[in-house]
Amino acid sequence: MRVTYRSYLFKLLCTILIVSTNFTFSLAQSPRLSIGLEQDFLPYATGGYYAAAWVGKSQVRARALVAHVHKPSFIVPSGFTNNVVTAYALLGDYFLKSDFSGWSIGGGLVLWNSSIQSNLQQSTVSYNNTLLNGSLSYTWKFHKNFYLSPWAGLHLKIAGADHVTVDGSSFATPLFTPEASVKVGWYFSL
Repeated sequence: MRVTYRSYLFKLLCTILIVSTNFTFSLAQSPRLSIGLEQDFLPYATGGYYAAAWVGKSQVRARALVAHVHKPSFIVPSGFTNNVVTAYALLGDYFLKSDFSGWSIGGGLVLWNSSIQSNLQQSTVSYNNTLLNGSLSYTWKFHKNFYLSPWAGLHLKIAGADHVTVDGSSFATPLFTPEASVKVGWYFSL
């Protein structure tokens, strides 16, 4: 069964509406609003960048982020090189503790604008994918509201390119993509 663009967009908008309504309701019941900034080490290690901001109350927060990653050659399939991803994400996190520390689970929608080359490096092909993300993290406050957060996640491709052709070779975009890294952040409460 082929999903049309309109039905996909409708389902996406309904999901965003439900998630944002639940998040807004949870914010209204909690006394203090917190705002934070985060950095992730992985994109910088690959020659890219990362920027994230979040807002939350009690045990719930919403994050928006942008990341630019040059995938390391050892995870790019044989015959291909220079796989670059620029990711945009809207995510939600739920913490077991009410001070944004300890264990948390998260998830949300991610858009990947990507490019890749074959080993011939004659041309670069761009492609896009929409993914669902799920993650698990542990947040350790090391000084007041500064924290370190190792995390691991899994991306599930829900829309976008399945295959792209580069210099006559077919590159299959993965259905599942695991990821792990360490974030550092800071927040303040209003």
